[in-house]
Amino acid sequence: MKKDWVLTQDSFDALLAWLHPDRNTAGEKYEDIRSRLVKIFTGRGCCEPEDLADETINRVSKRLKDIESHFTGDPARYFYGVANKVHLEYLRRKPVVPEPVNHDDSDRIEKGSACLERCMQELTSDNRELVLQYYQYEKRAMIDHRQHLASQLGIAINALRIRAYRLRATLQKCVHDCLERSAA
Repeated sequence: MKKDWVLTQDSFDALLAWLHPDRNTAGEKYEDIRSRLVKIFTGRGCCEPEDLADETINRVSKRLKDIESHFTGDPARYFYGVANKVHLEYLRRKPVVPEPVNHDDSDRIEKGSACLERCMQELTSDNRELVLQYYQYEKRAMIDHRQHLASQLGIAINALRIRAYRLRATLQKCVHDCLERSAA
């Protein structure tokens, strides 16, 4: 996934304005589109459906200035088209055939775990706790917990998703760099 562009509040406001002039209606449309994207990626067997949905939304937001003047029809269609491209990229990254577990794999997993622990320690205590809380549950319990977490932090659920997405990207880069250093 491309991580070089992040969704800002201004970009998010512009996206909502594109979805509908009434902010409440736009918010409902946004949630419907995001929910549908998560279902699409889940149905396609993706391991990170929420992250892929967020990546899709970020890409649409990034291109919004280029498309909003000439795109006609339901904006949701555009999101679903971008989601197809995001899914194809996901498939290219995902190994097609799982390899049998061997000693080298065990070493790689152990090194990855050590790097993740090291990278987690580099986060502030608040960010470390947020990551641990955000990825704690599955299915309905996860949704309820994340809503509670957002409420606890006094932020919107989308702001929580964005914050978690950025922290995850930071951790992924840190772990990747750590693994490259240990391989050298």
